[in-house]
Amino acid sequence: MKPIVTWVVVADGGKLRIFENRGPGKGLIPVQGLNREDAHLRDRDIEADRPGRSASSMGHGRSAIEPHTDPVDYRETAFAKTVAETLEQKWSTGAYQRLIIAASPTALGNLRAALCSAVDKAIVAEVPKDLTHVPTPDIAQHFETMLAV
Repeated sequence: MKPIVTWVVVADGGKLRIFENRGPGKGLIPVQGLNREDAHLRDRDIEADRPGRSASSMGHGRSAIEPHTDPVDYRETAFAKTVAETLEQKWSTGAYQRLIIAASPTALGNLRAALCSAVDKAIVAEVPKDLTHVPTPDIAQHFETMLAV
């Protein structure tokens, strides 16, 4: 009988780690080639250039143009979309049957919004906590109640 494969996704707004569990007593094994980390830039690093200027319609005044979106929020939302695309692509190839997601609350919301319904149905548990900095050998203890590692 083929084992039920559970993927554990550990993410925040710019870092992704995916682990695989192939059944009771098999532990969590990092999935090679899918982990990624984007640079965590602050607003001032992203907006290094001076803002554009706008001429006033009345008089001779000019003022800076404020961005319509927070650049950090935009970057984190875009990262969540790429994570969702990866999960959808791997789901369609049958790489896993069940999914557990552990992510910071904001990243979890962004990721949930980006997931397709098929992957959404594969989710068996969510942990609204950033575990991206937990060492790999210690990661399994956070999921003991959700899967038999």
